[in-house]
Amino acid sequence: MSGPFLALLVGLVFGPLVLNLFQTRVRGEEFKFIAELALALVLFTDASKANLKVLGKNASLPIRLLLIGLPLTIGFGIFGGFLIFKGYSWIELGILATMLAPTDAALGKAVVSNPAVPVKIRESLNVESGLNDGICVPVLFLLIAVFASRSGDNLSSFYGLALLGKEIGIGLLAGCAIALGGYWLIQVSERRHWLSESWDTMVIVALAFSCFALAQIAGGSGFIACFAGGFLFGVLNRKSKPKLDLLESAEGTGDTLSLITWLIFGSLVVAEFIHELNWQIVLYAILSLTVIRMIPVMLSLFNSGVLWKEKLFMGWFGPRGLASIVFAIMVMEVELAHKSTIILTVAFTILLSVVLHGFTAKPFIKRLKS
Repeated sequence: MSGPFLALLVGLVFGPLVLNLFQTRVRGEEFKFIAELALALVLFTDASKANLKVLGKNASLPIRLLLIGLPLTIGFGIFGGFLIFKGYSWIELGILATMLAPTDAALGKAVVSNPAVPVKIRESLNVESGLNDGICVPVLFLLIAVFASRSGDNLSSFYGLALLGKEIGIGLLAGCAIALGGYWLIQVSERRHWLSESWDTMVIVALAFSCFALAQIAGGSGFIACFAGGFLFGVLNRKSKPKLDLLESAEGTGDTLSLITWLIFGSLVVAEFIHELNWQIVLYAILSLTVIRMIPVMLSLFNSGVLWKEKLFMGWFGPRGLASIVFAIMVMEVELAHKSTIILTVAFTILLSVVLHGFTAKPFIKRLKS
């Protein structure tokens, strides 16, 4: 069993849904804050360990997944919603599809950290999960803005492009600035013996949270900033004294925050919405994890030199998790006509993803090797 699944199971069993031995009193905004911190740290540490040589040789794969696969996934999600949810507006279905488009770096760790998986696939999935949530943020904001205006007439395509450019651009600048400044401070501190080993873990945690905070304050994407900052820090780190042990200990902090998030998700979110499940929600969740994700991946990797079984593997391992949780909490504040069903669909898709991707990781990796 994967760590997220175990934490989710504990939240379900010991929470109000079954044994009711404890009740979480965390509100939506507090839960969003915890999930954002967990995702920020996971993105930073994963990006810091990226294999530059492999990524340089196979850079076209994550580019295809992000520039072709991601828009197609949102489009397929909207189309699937039209077939399943009757009477929903295109804006509502667009919001739903966008919330479920990004993949989760934390849930995908069993794949991207397993040396049995071909390294080009690991690096491609890692970069995709690190950047697609940040790209989806301005898309989601744009759809919410269109809904708030009650008409798309007042919002031009230039507005959408400007919002996307602002989120990505500021995120990249903020992440790189923090990484450069933090790396310089670490080098100075080490030369002057200002930094004891007991504080090593907190250095990386502070860098990750600083990337996220600066980008958010400046109006950019904190998730893009964390991935860009972590990537640059990893490049600089490898040119000097190796600090991978420092990264490993910080990664453990990110895993801990992730497990707390899944515990709360199981005891609070799933327990509250599980009784409202219907066949439309279950069907959309299944399609979201399979057809809606896998066909765009197949199309984006057409004529890429990737084997069919590798394409199927990459299409399947697009788990939904922390980013979708953050997006769902953001949408809770929007007065959508079918808000409860949309939130429940996202929650059930995440629940299904934790279970299915957690249990299929090792057997599918074995099949990939055969």
